[in-house]
Amino acid sequence: MPPAEPSPPADWVLHVDLDEFLAAVEVARRPELKGRPVVVGGDGDPTRRGVVATASYAARAFGVRSGMALRTAARRCPEAVFLPSDPPAYDVASEQVMAVLRRFGVVEVLGWDEAFLAACTAVPEALADDIRRAVEEGTGLVCSVGIGDNRLRAKVATGFAKPAGTFRLTKHNWVAVMGDRRPEELWGVGARTAAKLRDMGITTVIALARTDPAVLAARFGPTMGPWYRMMALGVGGTEVSDAPYLAKGRSREVTFQEDVSDRARMDAEVARLARRVAEDVAEEGRPAVRIGVKVRFVPFVTQTRSVTLDAPTSDPGAIERAALEVLTRFRHSRPVRLLGVRAELAPAPARAPSGNI
Repeated sequence: MPPAEPSPPADWVLHVDLDEFLAAVEVARRPELKGRPVVVGGDGDPTRRGVVATASYAARAFGVRSGMALRTAARRCPEAVFLPSDPPAYDVASEQVMAVLRRFGVVEVLGWDEAFLAACTAVPEALADDIRRAVEEGTGLVCSVGIGDNRLRAKVATGFAKPAGTFRLTKHNWVAVMGDRRPEELWGVGARTAAKLRDMGITTVIALARTDPAVLAARFGPTMGPWYRMMALGVGGTEVSDAPYLAKGRSREVTFQEDVSDRARMDAEVARLARRVAEDVAEEGRPAVRIGVKVRFVPFVTQTRSVTLDAPTSDPGAIERAALEVLTRFRHSRPVRLLGVRAELAPAPARAPSGNI
């Protein structure tokens, strides 16, 4: 019997995600920490206020998670090594990884630790294995690769690939893999949205996919409601562009070591943060179109408010005035432990795509 004909090459989207990236970069600089629980965040002092930026898998085994207070992380994992965040080092490590990925095709950078890659191949798993080996050999870092027939499925697939593995998710196995899972396991469905879906009796991806779009539109709006259903169906775009990564916004925040109730001090801190954000906006070269303020009240309740500017601007005075105006929209009934200011930036001028699938 003659051998089966090989499958013809097909277009794929690969999602490459670096495992425990910040912690891995720190361990690469300190090999003696390999295998130990490592927590990165704040100034690295768990006796002071701050939040976990990332935790190694060894620390996650103790229940340490990103966004958790450093003090809570220290209680859950007293033997962990706590280190301060070092963004310049992460910039360098990320660019090294992206340079490796670009040897394999068109790469769309999503952030420090993840990117989409367009590929035309008959055996995407073999390509994914080659990518993982090349990244580790070239940078010492480990990555996982999700394979999909669109961006959404590739992104979701990476969750099944971790750690240090590969997983394929397409229209052929989407329902079998995702149908009985919770909606928050979809890319773009957060905890608050998932809670609202539960209130509607929607607790699985398949249930969300079967929900009348009009019902979802009534609850989440005419755009977001039907969009959630499309995600549950696994529908997504396929284009991968190598246009330079541009931040959607720039933000600054401060965590107080003692709770603050004095409104004058809050105003002063928001004004100071707004001026620093204005410097970042000027450096980015794109004006701000919307200004937001984040307030974390005691004990750990976070609220955000924002305002759209009358016109895009990089003027420090206008950004400061907008931030202070947004601060008045909060109900200041409890002490504050964190303040933040964010500027959403105008999009970059459109350009012709240089790579797609």
